[in-house]
Amino acid sequence: MYADHTLTPKEAVRFCALGILADRDLSYSRLTVAVRHFIDRVQGPSLDVLGTSIELLKYEGLVETANEQADDPLFEITDKGRHELADLLTANIRATDSDHNKLIEALKFRYLHLLAKPDQLNQADLLSERAEIELTRLMDLHEHYAQDPGHFLDWLDREIGEIKNRLVWLERFRANLTRAAP
Repeated sequence: MYADHTLTPKEAVRFCALGILADRDLSYSRLTVAVRHFIDRVQGPSLDVLGTSIELLKYEGLVETANEQADDPLFEITDKGRHELADLLTANIRATDSDHNKLIEALKFRYLHLLAKPDQLNQADLLSERAEIELTRLMDLHEHYAQDPGHFLDWLDREIGEIKNRLVWLERFRANLTRAAP
């Protein structure tokens, strides 16, 4: 993790793999395909992400093989792996908006159901705060360049609109979490 408790690209792979295995046991080959598919579709191909070995999870004791004698043994998540997954799920998201952050946010939503309700609500708050900070930053930028010619303000208006829509959606999401049974 970075010093600000945000995830590196390698940890995004770890997050994805452990989340998949928390739902079901998979063979190494199927796990690598599932991780690559999800990450490629959310952020696009990345050498940082694809170069990470899932085999390292086994070495670190986060997963183990269920049937060692099989040609393609199944991996299953360990208790240590579940603890690591909870840490990854509750990690911060970097302030900058990037494809990597989009991946981390997608992973949070994909596996948020694995956290206890209070932790799910905390993550919803974290995501809302991040969007509010981003909105404030862009609104300041808009104000600073309000008199400039060109199309920059049009682009900013679109970006600001998207963030406002995301905030509305996040408010509804959090309200639904609050209403849902524990």
